[in-house]
Amino acid sequence: MNALLRSTARCLRSGAAVCLPGPASRRAWAPSARLLSSAADLQKDLGQMVKKDKVVVFMKGTPAQPMCGFSNAVVQILRMHGVDEYAAYNVLEDQDLRQGVKEFSNWPTIPQVYFNGEFVGGCDILLQMHQNGDLVDELKKLGIVSALQNAEKESK
Repeated sequence: MNALLRSTARCLRSGAAVCLPGPASRRAWAPSARLLSSAADLQKDLGQMVKKDKVVVFMKGTPAQPMCGFSNAVVQILRMHGVDEYAAYNVLEDQDLRQGVKEFSNWPTIPQVYFNGEFVGGCDILLQMHQNGDLVDELKKLGIVSALQNAEKESK
């Protein structure tokens, strides 16, 4: 029993997430295989998530109730263009998702916008695309006609 307690204490002090039992001379201290595989699984899942819909947004909150100004700006820009159907993932509900999407895109901030599985950028990039007209063109490539383009045609 004392050997088990000493072994457990050594394991906890070492910081190892997984301690494999065995004789003291061949004790194995391994990083958590579960954590490593779940991180790999999350990256694979993210790859599938961003391809599932034409437009995907990882944001703080939901489109109906954004929880930060930048996420709200992305929702408003998409709404101005008439893009109402898109996949939105609330990163505040899942810290692993929040960190995982940052690693997946190699982009440090939220919100993050994807078109047809390709990372577009965050709020600043989407705002710039909106202001210079590139967003209308990118939406057209997705088969989405911007409401702003329709409004422009009607005013002529």
